[in-house]
Amino acid sequence: MTWQLRRATVDDLDAIMKIESQVFTTDAWSSAIMRAELGDRHGYYVVAFPPDAPTQVDAYAGLRSPLREPQADIQTIAVAESTRRRGLGRVLMLHLISEARSRGAREIFLEVRDDNPSAQALYLSLGFEQIAVRPKYYQPDGVDAIIMRLVIPQPEMSVA
Repeated sequence: MTWQLRRATVDDLDAIMKIESQVFTTDAWSSAIMRAELGDRHGYYVVAFPPDAPTQVDAYAGLRSPLREPQADIQTIAVAESTRRRGLGRVLMLHLISEARSRGAREIFLEVRDDNPSAQALYLSLGFEQIAVRPKYYQPDGVDAIIMRLVIPQPEMSVA
């Protein structure tokens, strides 16, 4: 299956929240927080959808990256259960890294649950490194957050 990406809008809020509540069962953001994120001028949120169903959201991801600031943060990324293990998370992450680079960021940070080894493996494969741990960060279950950082590589050009 293939997907297209587009910038998320408030019109996507219900679809995003459906995935949010399914993926992040114990620590999902509220609709009000997600709405604020979608409207934040320093934020950049995208949704992935099948080309033949543009209103269907299968995944989303968000970045906080003020223009010309050296640091950016991956705020969230979630892929619906039915579309996992097909590379969509990697596509979303690469897209956010590219967007952060275009805004002038040189580093990207993120936090990931200590009990989410598949997400950790994805981030490590993209060049992120673990730099710290926030004990008992995720509530209400008290799971540690692993803080990871990527020094954003410069784009490479080659002869086509």
